[in-house]
Amino acid sequence: MGLRLVFALIAAALVIVGGLCAVSLVQAPVRGPIQPATDRIIVYKAAHRMTLLKDGQVIRSYRVALGRGGLGNKAAAGDNRVPEGVYRITGRNPTSAYHLSLRIGYPTAAQARDAQRRGTDLGGDIMIHGIRNGLGWVGSLHRRMDWTRGCIAVTNEEIEEIWRLVPDGTVIEIRA
Repeated sequence: MGLRLVFALIAAALVIVGGLCAVSLVQAPVRGPIQPATDRIIVYKAAHRMTLLKDGQVIRSYRVALGRGGLGNKAAAGDNRVPEGVYRITGRNPTSAYHLSLRIGYPTAAQARDAQRRGTDLGGDIMIHGIRNGLGWVGSLHRRMDWTRGCIAVTNEEIEEIWRLVPDGTVIEIRA
């Protein structure tokens, strides 16, 4: 193979990859309205699994990436761990830097009071989210390592589905 052909193939590959990145920079609209089919979410950190339930029956289950700080319980802001406990979905961000995101109501009022008494900052902004904008092409490969800063990550296609199935106020239980 000639040197020009090799350079041409490399250039073509870069154009294709660049095109994929450019396409994923544009946020895809969430197809369809929110269709509340879920009344509870359970996250099993050790199994890297998140399950959506309705009336005790499994609706969907997803493999997830978690915080890069390890599987321990979140103890302080910046520890990059996912908190454990029972919370609620308190809102959603359609312009998230991670495709779409659902806010987890962490810390609870009781956790915040306890932390204040101890002089500890628990942090916040714990989300269920997709992949960072511009990197959506990574898809399910993102799950090969825990990479978030204390959040729960799924693919962009999965967060679009979760967005439609999980209404604000849904209970989320995060277990070790």
